[in-house]
Amino acid sequence: MELVAAMAAKAEMPKKEAQRALDAATEAIIEAVKRGENVQLIGFGTFNVIEKPEHKGINPATKEQITIPARKVVRFKAGAKMAL
Repeated sequence: MELVAAMAAKAEMPKKEAQRALDAATEAIIEAVKRGENVQLIGFGTFNVIEKPEHKGINPATKEQITIPARKVVRFKAGAKMAL
């Protein structure tokens, strides 16, 4: 499915406007998550940032034990309307 075409059809708007709306929404979500904020889309789900601590891992090519540094990752938790 092409999301822009589906949005345009459901909202009865030209694809160009749907593309601008989608771009604006994704940009706002990305900016908020980069600032460390949670983004909740009621019924759809929530984007949030979690911190993963430093941990040990194994390089699959060499089987050498390595240290994987701490990092921040984005997590998405599906909302009620996303339940299949």
